[in-house]
Amino acid sequence: MSMVQTLEPGSRYDLRAGLSPDAPDEDKLKDEEGLFGYCHSYETSSRYDGPGLRVVLFVSGCLLRCTYCHNPDTWHLKDGTYVSADHVLRRLADFAPSIKALGGGLTISGGEAMVQRAFTQRIFAGAKKMGLHTAIQTSGFLGDRISDAYLAEIDLVMLDIKSSDPATYKRVTGRDIAPTLRFAERLAATGKPAWIRFTLVPGETDDPDNVAGIARFVAPMKNVEWVEVQPFHKMGEFKWKALGLDYKLQDTKPASRELTDRVIAQFKDAGCNAR
Repeated sequence: MSMVQTLEPGSRYDLRAGLSPDAPDEDKLKDEEGLFGYCHSYETSSRYDGPGLRVVLFVSGCLLRCTYCHNPDTWHLKDGTYVSADHVLRRLADFAPSIKALGGGLTISGGEAMVQRAFTQRIFAGAKKMGLHTAIQTSGFLGDRISDAYLAEIDLVMLDIKSSDPATYKRVTGRDIAPTLRFAERLAATGKPAWIRFTLVPGETDDPDNVAGIARFVAPMKNVEWVEVQPFHKMGEFKWKALGLDYKLQDTKPASRELTDRVIAQFKDAGCNAR
């Protein structure tokens, strides 16, 4: 059994590896109580991961294998720090008054928060009791597994729709697109506030038809407040090399301003609020 540890503040760009070597595989985790979980790190002053100034908790475990992932050290539970939910909430409570005053809250990112759904639900519930706005950053691939009670603890869903073309989605993530689209439709049907995030990777996801397909899908959804275009960057390349992974995008250049503007304009032309 993993040894309970102390979660230290850090950055999404810190490399974490082998901290809980006896952790189960991420697709075999039995997370019923949510008393303990595996985390990468937390940040305390993000303005990128939801409204206001936010605490961002990066949890471990993900079933996707995105070719452009900047946090491959969050794929496996064994690379995370094994901590108690109570410990995480005590840390969060230290920041809650100032975070609330600055119109922020808690965002759980990853990895994928839904891999450890009982653990992350417990943390979301604790944050809500502190009066904090809550947000999740997710691919939606495991959306079928979470309950309405889980969603009730979340104020904002930041949903990554990585492609509209099934073949492209499979190539860049290793998984099927259908679960993500079902989850997006579920959010729309219940009116759950959402921001759609699209990672723009030259030569991978930038095809105009691919972008247009996402825009057509999202534009009618009244719950979607923003579509955020995220230009590909290579800040996580060093992690791939350190972990001995094959980084297929080493020759891919970051998305240019011109390309980014074109894609944002496509979303706007389709009727989306885009930035």
